[in-house]
Amino acid sequence: MPMARSINTALRTVPAWPIYLIGAGWAGWLFWQGLTGALGPEPINVLERRYGKLALQLLAAGLIITPLRSWTNVSLLKFRRALGLTAFFFLLAHFLVWALLDLRNLSRVGEELVKRPYITLGFISFVLLMPLAITSNNLSIRRLGAGAWRKLHLLTYPAVLLGAIHYVWLVRGWPLQPFVYLGAILFLLVLRLRWKRRSKLVAAGA
Repeated sequence: MPMARSINTALRTVPAWPIYLIGAGWAGWLFWQGLTGALGPEPINVLERRYGKLALQLLAAGLIITPLRSWTNVSLLKFRRALGLTAFFFLLAHFLVWALLDLRNLSRVGEELVKRPYITLGFISFVLLMPLAITSNNLSIRRLGAGAWRKLHLLTYPAVLLGAIHYVWLVRGWPLQPFVYLGAILFLLVLRLRWKRRSKLVAAGA
């Protein structure tokens, strides 16, 4: 596809690092809004949910990259690491706002994890993403080996699914938006797994 080749050529000149700056700037802006009362009468709750939703959106964006390349030949792979690390940054901010500003007592974290299953799911998602954030660098790829590194990063799939279920579960009532997120993530996971299976079959045939 000539157009895809032109887009890919143009994308090679676009650095990934602005994603980190935009993420940090947006997180700071939301926190400032919370401090100044712009997030309404419950700023901690709003801030906590905004950070969590942004993390989920960025994780979903990372899942889109491979199907997009398969369908259009447009490659955004160079941006996937930045999206994933920025997602983890927002997830960490989500956790810290909950633990330090909402609970206001770190000793209650364990109690809440046992008492509220939806928090347990969200925390498991957070823990699964920790080794991925730590190893999202070239040095880790060299030390682990490409195969082991790729297997480790398959933890993205259960992590993002648990994050979507956590979002559905924590919202009271039956609002549409959390279910849209869950449906979209399930769809992207199915596409991603089908692509991996097809790639293995092609490699085996070769």
